[in-house]
Amino acid sequence: MDVVRIFDTTLRDGEQSPGFSMNTEEKIRMAKQLAALNVDIIEAGFPISSKGDLEAVQAVAKEVRSVPIAALARAKKHDIDAAIESLKPAASSRLHIFLATSDLHLQVKLNMTREQALEAIESMIRYGRQHVGEVEFSAEDAGRTDIGYLCQVCKVAVEAGATILNLPDTVGYAVPEEYGEMFRRVRAYLDDDPKVTLSAHCHDDLGLAVANSLAAVRAGVRQIECTINGIGERAGNASLEEIAVALAVRKENLGAKTNIELSQLFPASRLLTEITGAQVAPNKAVVGANAFAHEAGIHQDGIIKNPLTYEIISPETVGVPSRSLVLGKHSGRNALRTTLKDLGYDASDAELAEVYRRVTALADQSKTVSMRNIVAIAHEVLRRGAGPVAAEATSAA
Repeated sequence: MDVVRIFDTTLRDGEQSPGFSMNTEEKIRMAKQLAALNVDIIEAGFPISSKGDLEAVQAVAKEVRSVPIAALARAKKHDIDAAIESLKPAASSRLHIFLATSDLHLQVKLNMTREQALEAIESMIRYGRQHVGEVEFSAEDAGRTDIGYLCQVCKVAVEAGATILNLPDTVGYAVPEEYGEMFRRVRAYLDDDPKVTLSAHCHDDLGLAVANSLAAVRAGVRQIECTINGIGERAGNASLEEIAVALAVRKENLGAKTNIELSQLFPASRLLTEITGAQVAPNKAVVGANAFAHEAGIHQDGIIKNPLTYEIISPETVGVPSRSLVLGKHSGRNALRTTLKDLGYDASDAELAEVYRRVTALADQSKTVSMRNIVAIAHEVLRRGAGPVAAEATSAA
């Protein structure tokens, strides 16, 4: 089965979003966790943006030796020189050069003609290739670039020495069918060159970043650029944890897998949250607080009987310590009986019914029911001491 390489850009594109800036020490901590996650490459920063960012890329390159380190540069000599300087300490490195290719960006942002862009792409890739062993080229706003011109761009980049071609949906405008078709057209134009790896980099402005990335995989893409927790410019990037789990759960359907160590996904998410202070939404796939929490009685009953009824992957697989059966107004008696047993109570059917009545009444009033509430209700209904297990649970609540 083919392997899709994971290009993590949490420390570059992710960090560029408001509120997610990291200092050098934080970048090193995050990079070490990404290495434990077994990503295939870490994009550590955009060295020309500041002296601090150049030094941070250098520090990451010195500290993390098991994963190739990439640095971003515009198709400008001074950008490339800064990136080359930042990558000198790396055990393995990649220069990542980009230039916008859509007519909108060329005309409005860069004031360049198509021909001038082709010249810059060729000359800067050739220059970078003289100093760094591996060069990736990104055609910024590829998703809105004329397909005929985009094919020209890709051919020029490959002939100049780029071995990875990234065709990003920079503004999150694409839908899966057209994004996948773009890659098919480029592959055909390049005669499916085995020396070239195609890469997808998707933004989530329409909530389609992961879907578009998977559509690209179906179209032959073998590198996905993504971030932990999906952080990034505007609405963010494709979420690494969602892509990794999708390719694990549906690898036969998608025809590819990753090298990601799934058990490190939740620790990576938590570390990023700790560093940035930005919590993920409770309903966030894979790493959200509710991803493995069940409140509906029908769901709880199914989970107790066989977790596969309502979980397509176990929480432990992605590093979440355990699932939780949340007791509230939607909960069922089976989940409550299981919880009471875990607390050391062996309730009769009548006692269970009374505890259930009181728990649901409390849930209607306060929306949430704590373990302390359940212990108190059970103690009163069962008319006996809490016992060592329950007492321990009460003190921990």
